[in-house]
Amino acid sequence: MSQLHPNLDIDQANQDLQGKSPEEIVAWALTQAKNPIITTNFRPYESAILHLVASLRPDITVLWVDSGYNTDATYQFANKVIRDLNLNVITYIPKQTAAYRDATMNGIPGIDNPQHDEFTDQVKLEPFRRALDELKPDVWFNAIRKDQTEFRQGLDVLSLSKDGVLKVAPLFEKTDADLDVYLEEHNLPNEFDYFDPTKVEESRECGLHTQL
Repeated sequence: MSQLHPNLDIDQANQDLQGKSPEEIVAWALTQAKNPIITTNFRPYESAILHLVASLRPDITVLWVDSGYNTDATYQFANKVIRDLNLNVITYIPKQTAAYRDATMNGIPGIDNPQHDEFTDQVKLEPFRRALDELKPDVWFNAIRKDQTEFRQGLDVLSLSKDGVLKVAPLFEKTDADLDVYLEEHNLPNEFDYFDPTKVEESRECGLHTQL
């Protein structure tokens, strides 16, 4: 039970949402929200979740934690999506610069390097914790999907963060093929030239959904 959602039976809610469309899931979640946010990293297929949620809540706060290591294509993609969808984006960045990490960590530590956890905390987890503390959302829309990692196969559409924020994944059951159809139907762009320095391998968790 969450202090932010004292009357929510999350197991029952997950059962009730089985088989519902992404639009129905978003609409239901917005009834639970006083201060919702959606998080994005502008990775492939992100325009789908952003369009989906913003269509129902145009003024929603869009949280972008920019690690500073995105590709040129990702930044161009982000600018286009923000402009086309008229998104209300708030950007958080690490407290340390990439130049600082280049000097103290010799660039991006490999996943077997003991410094990789500190690197991940600096560029992703700390800015996210800071953002959640300052923005104080009660509902957090995200784009995680069941088929992305082994860990996510054990999750559900709804879950609670460690601080009791209701995390909502409207596209949880969708595949890349499903989202290809959504992008085409809504004339939305996509971009595959994407790099996450905290994951390196596509099937790894960066800690965002395991620690927050």
